[in-house]
Amino acid sequence: MLMVRAGIVGWCVLPTNITGKPDFVFPNGKLAVFVDGCFWHGCPKCYHRPLSNRKYWDAKILRNKARDKKLRGKLCRDGWSVIRIWEHELTNTQKVLSRIKNQCRLANLQQ
Repeated sequence: MLMVRAGIVGWCVLPTNITGKPDFVFPNGKLAVFVDGCFWHGCPKCYHRPLSNRKYWDAKILRNKARDKKLRGKLCRDGWSVIRIWEHELTNTQKVLSRIKNQCRLANLQQ
């Protein structure tokens, strides 16, 4: 796992007790990390609208984006910091790790 090799500690995978089902959380620093699929979350860089059933897909992606925004707001109101990482960003592991490490520092988590 990328975070283990980078020496990032204090996180858990797919917690069931956190709003929105983040992919990773740092419970001590109240940091939630979501890895968003470019198709399902409507990435402005990568999303390609399907050619068939366009009304369905347009509505589906809009609902997903609205849900993401609502969940982020709820987590922030509950005192959590949120990082959202696009699927395509995973190709630049140093950038992703840097974002996570920086947010951990801001949350006073020792890394």
